[in-house]
Amino acid sequence: MNQPAVTTETPNPATRDLDTLGVPTLVALLAAEQAEAVRAVEQAAEALARAVDAIVDALERGGSLHYVGAGTSGRLGVLDAAECPPTFGTPPSLVVAHIAGEAAALTRAVEDAEDDADAGRAAMAAIGRSDAVVGISASGGARYVVAALDEARRRGACTIGIANVAGSALVRDADIAIVLATGPEPIAGSTRLKAGTAQKIALNTLSTAAMVRMGRVYDNLMVDVVATNAKLRHRALGLVRTLAAVDDARAQALLDAADGHVKVAVVMARRTVAAADARALLAENGGFLRSLL
Repeated sequence: MNQPAVTTETPNPATRDLDTLGVPTLVALLAAEQAEAVRAVEQAAEALARAVDAIVDALERGGSLHYVGAGTSGRLGVLDAAECPPTFGTPPSLVVAHIAGEAAALTRAVEDAEDDADAGRAAMAAIGRSDAVVGISASGGARYVVAALDEARRRGACTIGIANVAGSALVRDADIAIVLATGPEPIAGSTRLKAGTAQKIALNTLSTAAMVRMGRVYDNLMVDVVATNAKLRHRALGLVRTLAAVDDARAQALLDAADGHVKVAVVMARRTVAAADARALLAENGGFLRSLL
């Protein structure tokens, strides 16, 4: 790293003699250490809220949300982006992930990729002023990520830095800084542990809160689910049955007429309209189901 020693690299006094512990004690200690990840995200709630507002603003202006990371952080970004389309019915272009080392880094470590600043800048080639870019790095010093965020800012995008070390380059230069202070890892420097867990929670929080604010959730229900397998088709059927107050047969007929879209099916039933009219009503209301029920 091109910076002084950071907390994620410091030996953790709570896990001294880790290799001498019996399995029950070892497991209990490792699990207990993960609680720091939850606390770190809770402590960053204010910054996360600012980031959600910025992301929603970008998406409502026609932009996209981009995650940029290396190693564990990059894989977590890819995971969160990949789960948005089936969960919230978003196009793959709405939430996009960039990982140092590209596809090869998803299944194996490409350790030197995080040092490639040129690749980070190149990954931002299509970024514009309407986009929001979230850089993720435990140390806050991964050159791929720092360079990408610098380039995104140069292009006028809103930049959000997520790091587990305060004062690091990534959060220092970002428009919105999110510091997840997880402290020393159970195994010094192994940021796939507490730091990674905190990042996973933070990314889940950002994307989920943004989608809630954009009307892709009704109550606490996944009403924009894309039913691509048996489990999800059953979920969609249950949602329509509950929200439209109909039996299974009617719910299935509504879903078929709505091309599988839960919100359209529910509006059809509750407003007694055809599918095309239900879609028009949703469009007029920004996709928000609550205002139509």
